[in-house]
Parts: sequence; C-alpha cells; structure tokens
Amino acid sequence: MQLTLPALTPILATAGVGFILYRRIRRLFGRQPYRPKRALARLILLGVVMLALIVAAVMLPHVWPGIAAGIVAGTAIGVFALRHTHVEPCLREAYYTPNPWIGGALSLLLVGRLAWRWAGGAFSGGVPTAQASPLTMAIAATLIAYYLTYGIGLRRQLRRPASQADAPAGE
Repeated sequence: MQLTLPALTPILATAGVGFILYRRIRRLFGRQPYRPKRALARLILLGVVMLALIVAAVMLPHVWPGIAAGIVAGTAIGVFALRHTHVEPCLREAYYTPNPWIGGALSLLLVGRLAWRWAGGAFSGGVPTAQASPLTMAIAATLIAYYLTYGIGLRRQLRRPASQADAPAGE
C-alpha cells in the first residue's frame, strides 16, 4: 500500500484533532498563568461563535431548544466553576487554578460526542447530511457559553485588587 496525501489525510486530521484536544485538556490542570491579551482575543472569538449559534437557532427552528438549553447549562456551569477556581493576583503576573473536575467533565462531553458522531459515520467522507444535530448544537452551545462565562468572570476576578480578591464574597 502506497501512502499518498489522500490516504494520509484521515490520519493527519485525527492527529491534529488529538493534539488540539491534548492542549485544551492540559490547560485544565494545575496553576495557569493568566494572559490578558490571549484571554481577550479568546473572548472576542467565542462571542462571534456564540452569535453564529444564536443565528443558527433562529434559522434552524429544530435546534433552537438545544441551543437555548446549552446556553443556560453552560452559563450555570461557568458560574459554578468560577466559584471553584483559585485566583492568585501577583505583582507582575496573575495565576489561576481551575477546578480539574469541571473542565475534565466538559472535555469528556466533547470527546464523547465527537466519538459518537465519528462512529456514526459523520466524518467518513460519505454523503454529508444537511441537517444539524440538536444534541451536537446543544453541546456546542454549552461549551461556548461555559468558556464565555468563565473567561469573563476570570477577567473580572483578576482585575480586582489583591485585597478584595481574597475577601469572602459576602463582605
């Protein structure tokens, strides 16, 4: 069997997706440096994607309940995750430690859905279906709403002075 570019494409695509998922999951564990410019760029990109999902919900009436439920669930999970994130504002660089269980569960949700779609032949190069899956759209909305909520909340927490960041929320 001769290895040509068309024959290697599925292998390279799988390796690329695997590498992207590895980098995403690696950021869920341990102390992380907060990079404000990257975080802002990520928030802008996620905001655009969320707008696209909302447009999809309007244009595809069969997926709007899934997208709406995903937005509500993702926002709730994001608020919950912010309460379980340890923030360390320092003089030069800020750090945060995300809760690994929350991020790990969301990553498993994404990987599980990709595996399910892959097993169903969605990425096999067969006849593409024009209909969007409500479950896939709900999971996408959940993840995007989570990362938007978490990113905005983390940005707000790290902008507070160090004396306020350590004080309990009720004071």
